[in-house]
Parts: sequence; structure tokens; C-alpha cells
Amino acid sequence: MKKMIWLWALVLTIVLVACSGGEESEQEQSTEDESSTEEQETDESNESEESEETSEPEFTYPLTGEEADEEINRRALAVMVNNHPSARPQTGLTDADVVYEFLAEGYITRLVALYHSELPEQVGPVRSARSYYIETAKAHDALYIYHGAANFIEEDLRNGWVDNLNGAYHDDDKHLFRRSSDRQAPHNSYVFLNNAHDVASNKGIETEMEHEGYNFRSVNNDEPVEGETAESVNITYSSNRSVSYQYDENEGGYVRSSDGQQNSDLVTGDPIVLENVLIYETGHEVIDDAGRREIDIQSGGQGYALQEGKLKEIEWETVNDVMTPMVDGEPLELLPGQTWVNIVPESPGLTESVTYE
Repeated sequence: MKKMIWLWALVLTIVLVACSGGEESEQEQSTEDESSTEEQETDESNESEESEETSEPEFTYPLTGEEADEEINRRALAVMVNNHPSARPQTGLTDADVVYEFLAEGYITRLVALYHSELPEQVGPVRSARSYYIETAKAHDALYIYHGAANFIEEDLRNGWVDNLNGAYHDDDKHLFRRSSDRQAPHNSYVFLNNAHDVASNKGIETEMEHEGYNFRSVNNDEPVEGETAESVNITYSSNRSVSYQYDENEGGYVRSSDGQQNSDLVTGDPIVLENVLIYETGHEVIDDAGRREIDIQSGGQGYALQEGKLKEIEWETVNDVMTPMVDGEPLELLPGQTWVNIVPESPGLTESVTYE
């Protein structure tokens, strides 16, 4: 009898131990499952955070910093654009990657517009050459397109100063240049820009080029632009010649006006809207009775940068021959998009020429 009791006790102990082991095993499995779920949720959270960052584009246009579908090796085109009141509104400026605006004769400015990411069908009116515009085009390794020049400048251009196409040799040829009937010369010459590379190639001019780019802000940098509030900016060249920029958040940049009238494209009616406006002061010297100038585009100086409704004091330096915006010795980060560069005389200088609020 005692033996039977002992056997039943042994069986019961074995059963209890087995049950206890099973419970522990289930508890361990449950803990492992919970740990696995937490790890999976953490991994998914990390993947979600990584996916929120936009990947940097593989290819970008060097003069705008905007994404390109493929690597672009076509040569930039630099067009001399007339900015006389009789030449406005112009055609094709809304497609320019970068525009430089210098004084020509008197207080009327003239433009050299760089085209690379976009090649509009027509650009103009096209105007005659000046040395500092030529040097600016050359600094960007661009093919220079103009219509006429003073004899001493034309001689230097023929001798290889910069690769060029002169409208005076293609005047109204219907393939590269045309004369508009709704304006009087010299305000009616237009270049068929989409044919320029072919014409240049036929002349033995290099039409492929790898261009150096500006320093553009990363697509993942969402820090606000630093600087003073400057939503309305005015540049005064004389009592009746001025340029103004009005920041429009809906348009995504500064809307440009000349002499109080908003600049827009003659064909499309679109306004000129700029992500970056750079204003540089430098030396100007009148060199003849016609009022022609020499302008220092090498020595560097003070400047302003306008971005996202803010004005930042900068300096400009010549880097690889290009007038480059600098901050604390480093190239300024430009916002991807279009840039306009206004050059003003160091006398009266930035503080007298530029007002903002």
C-alpha cells in the first residue's frame, strides 16, 4: 500500500514538473515574439525616417542645380540681350539659367543671358558686344552670341577672343537670326537659339563642354535662409532708371521689374521669377565720349544676396574667372533655380544704390 502511494506521488511530481516546463516554454516564446515585434517596428520606423529624406539627384544642371534626366554635355550659350525700354518686353529671358546685368552707355543696362538647361526657340532682341560681357561669357566657357560690335572689339573677336556667332553675318537669314517687323533696329534682332549649336558645329566651333557648377543647397536642407527681411528691393541706377524685385512666395521667388514695370516674356506673358538675386558693387570707368565703360569683374568686392525674402551681406570673388558669391571665405549656397546678377558702380555703392524693406 505504501508502495502504491509512493508511485502515485512520483507520477504527480512528474506531471507538475512537465506542466511547469511547458508554461515556462510558452512564456519564453511569448517574450521572444514580443522582442521580435519590437525589433520589426523599430526597423520599419528607421526605414520610414530614411524614406522621408529625398535622395540627391544623380544628374543636375550646373547653372541651376536642378535635376536633369541625364548627364548634359552641350555647351552653354551666352546671348547679348538688349534692355533698352524700346526692347522690352524681351523674349526668352524666363528660360535663362543665369543673367548678368551691367551698365552699357549712360544709365541703360544690357544683359548677357546664359542658356544651358533650357534652349528656347528664340531669344532677343540681341544687341552688340562689350568687353566685360565677352569676358563673362568666356569665364563660363560659353559660346557668345551677339549682333555687331565696335571695330576694335570685332577685330579681337575674329582673332579668337571667344568662340562666337555674330548676327551681323547672319542678319535676317531666317535660320540663325531674324528681324522683327514690329520694332525698329537696333531693337528687333532675334536669334533662333535652338539652331545655334548646329550653326556653330558647321563653323568648326566646339559645341560640347563640361561646365563647372555653382554651389547649390542640398535638396534635404530645409533650414530657413538667414538674413534681414527684404521682400521689396530696389536698385537705382539713375533718377529714371531702376530695377526692383518683389518677393512672391506663391511664385516661389523674386518677381523682377524694370523702371517700375514688371518684366514678362513677350511671347508667353510669363513674369521673370528668380530664386537667387545677387548684387555686386565694383569699379566702373567711362572710357570714351560715347559713354562706353570699363567694368572691373576681377578684383572682388562687397555684395548682397536675395533669397526667400531675405537679404544677406556677402562678398564676391573671382573663382575660375567667374564672379562668385562668398560668405566667410566659402561659396554661398544658391537655391536651385534661376539666378540674376546685378552689377552696380562702387560709387555711389551698395548702400546708396540699393534700398529694401
